[in-house]
Amino acid sequence: MKKLLFVVLIASAFAVSCDGKYDEFFDDIEENVDEEVIDVTVDNIGGVDEITKVQPMTGIVLWDDNGNNNKGANSLEYSYMNYDDIVSQRGVYDWTAVENKLNDIASRNHQAILRFRITYPGFETTVPQYIKNSNGYEEIEAEAEDEDTWYPDWRSQELKDFILEFYEKFAEKYDEDNRLAFIQVGFGHYAEYHNYDGLIDLGRTFPSKSFQTTFLNKLNDEFYNLHWSISIDAGDSEYSPFSQNTSLLNIPFGVFDDSFMHLEHGDYNTDMHNFFGRDRFENSPIGGEFSYYTDYDQRNVLSPNGPHEESFESFAARFHITYMIGNDQFEYQSKNRIKEASLATGYKFEVTKFVKVDGKSILTVKNNGIAPIYYDAYLSIAGHDSNESLKSLMPGEESVFTIDYDGDEELEIYCPRLLDGQKIDFVNSY
Repeated sequence: MKKLLFVVLIASAFAVSCDGKYDEFFDDIEENVDEEVIDVTVDNIGGVDEITKVQPMTGIVLWDDNGNNNKGANSLEYSYMNYDDIVSQRGVYDWTAVENKLNDIASRNHQAILRFRITYPGFETTVPQYIKNSNGYEEIEAEAEDEDTWYPDWRSQELKDFILEFYEKFAEKYDEDNRLAFIQVGFGHYAEYHNYDGLIDLGRTFPSKSFQTTFLNKLNDEFYNLHWSISIDAGDSEYSPFSQNTSLLNIPFGVFDDSFMHLEHGDYNTDMHNFFGRDRFENSPIGGEFSYYTDYDQRNVLSPNGPHEESFESFAARFHITYMIGNDQFEYQSKNRIKEASLATGYKFEVTKFVKVDGKSILTVKNNGIAPIYYDAYLSIAGHDSNESLKSLMPGEESVFTIDYDGDEELEIYCPRLLDGQKIDFVNSY
């Protein structure tokens, strides 16, 4: 609790903006206090002295079948999904596989990151059977990464129509589903926007740039709330249309980097991040997966100096990382180290000032994290939410938020995207 003094005549006219005038107002009060004052006591409890729990929708990510998912080191779980598990007949959608996956992950009070894939080295495609049976459709079998691999036939209009319809239906059902934090989308091996060491034939084993353009615009039209991301490999002009159609870069998708912190990350990977814009994190999440280029990378990504003389915390801050898949890290690191790495990602809120004026609660909040939160979140007292969303608060910034209520109940952060039982913490330093 803090007891604050306010000049009566100016208190009723107090209006706060987010441009730094809050501190000027506070200084004026302290310098010009006269005999006409009132005591305002902030009795609201809430917050923590230090954030020690992995925050929702951030951190090191484990696959959903990892036995370490209940150890408190992560808040997100990842899974591939297959298109043919959802659709086998034209227009008939059975979401049971997705529902089971999301419910299982939510049962651990975690949220999901899903990625649907068609092509995976060593496996048949997940193209629905009715498309495989259609006239003229012909897949190609070839070796990729020393494995017999099947490639879809992107000449097929049935396949292209299905992909567009699939994401329309998916958005209709899951755009506002709080069991789902993010989705990753893409084509090629692992849906990572490449066919490395495999067949690359645009319009045949990989969708044409024209269709990709249609696809990207379709996702932009369909998803209003759920954040979707594509691999940084989509910046490669061989595979994608971005270089020829730079207007596509204005679509607010996130990116994921599936070889994070490998030896030559400063070359290709960084070039791809630069291509998509280093300010992209301001609107969409930046994520990825620790490099599997070598076993050495996996063993050392969370070592104090990382695998190549830079710590994960430093890397994460430079790229404004919100999440990073690190499924194997329990083989090399302690739970505490993995949790520490999780806490170094994403947002981290601190309420630094709290005053009550003219029936309102005025709060100054700082984001001590390295990225914003990507869904609306509000300071809240007894169900009264702030007029402004914390989503606007960039890392390192401090802004003022107003609640049109001055009761003494507990201060908390309300985020409608969270599961019941999840909570966003904030440091209480007011």
